[in-house]
Amino acid sequence: MRRVVAACLMVLIALPVWANARHTVLMDVLEIRQLSGILHTEGLNFGATLDREWLDGQGGAAWQQQVARIYDAERIHEAIRAGVEPALQGDLLEETITFFATDAGRRIIMLENSARAALADPDVEQAARDRFAALQGSDPRLARIERMIDAGDLINRNVTSALNSNYQFLRALVDGGVYDMTDTEILDDVMSERENIALDTEAWLGAFMLLAYSPLDADALETYVRFSESSAGTALNAGLFAGFDPLYEDISYALGRAMALNMAAEEL
Repeated sequence: MRRVVAACLMVLIALPVWANARHTVLMDVLEIRQLSGILHTEGLNFGATLDREWLDGQGGAAWQQQVARIYDAERIHEAIRAGVEPALQGDLLEETITFFATDAGRRIIMLENSARAALADPDVEQAARDRFAALQGSDPRLARIERMIDAGDLINRNVTSALNSNYQFLRALVDGGVYDMTDTEILDDVMSERENIALDTEAWLGAFMLLAYSPLDADALETYVRFSESSAGTALNAGLFAGFDPLYEDISYALGRAMALNMAAEEL
């Protein structure tokens, strides 16, 4: 009897290890570590913008180091994984790995990460936005991109994420003594920007996706759209947002507190 119990325990212990290994494979085929590095760079750029607009460019090396720690690439990687793991289990996990392990899947990830990195250049971003606006109603790829946006509820999810992040940043400034506002006043201030954020999100998503997927032919793009509309695709999208949303709320609050400290130091 003891041998049977021991064998069962060994199986139960091995199952999470196997699942963990398969999620490591998933993170690898999705090139999440590369994406985390790109998001780290985005964070540094945003930190430089905050320095110019809030600290008159006087943040210096100390501010840069604070921002680099807040946007730590390993932290980003682990947060994404924490969201994706519960969302993708069993067949959904295997379907996602299978899709992105193909030559076509690897190319899609490469194109997405390359486009995301390229958009860090303001001139590239503006050109991509202009191209997306100019092609409205005339490019059949846009209909497929719209299907992907709808399948993932990408505009609503991104807008909600942006509003929550803005709320956390402003709340941190209030907690840090920069502003004197009630929670209701913070919410009202944040929600007043909802329409502008939605319009900007729609333009940015269109620009990014058009830039990323332009090299794909119609059949390859259609295949990706169908994956995005599948149970595995929607689960992957939900998992990514489950990782990103709390991560960027924490990042925004940390940025706000760091900003408050720096502004207080300037006043001394």
